[in-house]
Amino acid sequence: MARGRGTVNKVILIGHLGADPQLKYTPSGSAFVNISIATNRVWKDQDGNQQERTEWHRVVAWRKLAEIIGEYLKKGSSVYIEGSLQTRSYEDTNGVKRYITEVVADEMVMLGKKGEVDAVGNDSTEQPPPQDDSAPPEGEDDLPF
Repeated sequence: MARGRGTVNKVILIGHLGADPQLKYTPSGSAFVNISIATNRVWKDQDGNQQERTEWHRVVAWRKLAEIIGEYLKKGSSVYIEGSLQTRSYEDTNGVKRYITEVVADEMVMLGKKGEVDAVGNDSTEQPPPQDDSAPPEGEDDLPF
């Protein structure tokens, strides 16, 4: 963070994708992807009943991060997103100026469960530890006694 500026624009989300990512490219060839992430808030009301509210967050990612998200995430994927808030405007089909606030993702970590595919396409189920070829087989050590 730059010194002396006195502001912070940082968003951290942990949630689930509401739909499959749709990777797209700008006319100049830059990759981008828009995703929706659901987060849940759970609390007890005055009567002691559990309440839950789902909040939907619009997230955009660019370039290599967009390509990774487009390739490896799908609807329901659990994900950690870190980025900043951005508000932009556009004109709708009726010529009315609209505003949209979204998270511009800088970092993403897949939080998949065991057996899901990780970022490099490997199955995340536990594998047996590799054999240590430097250790002698059981019962065949080179001790002189």
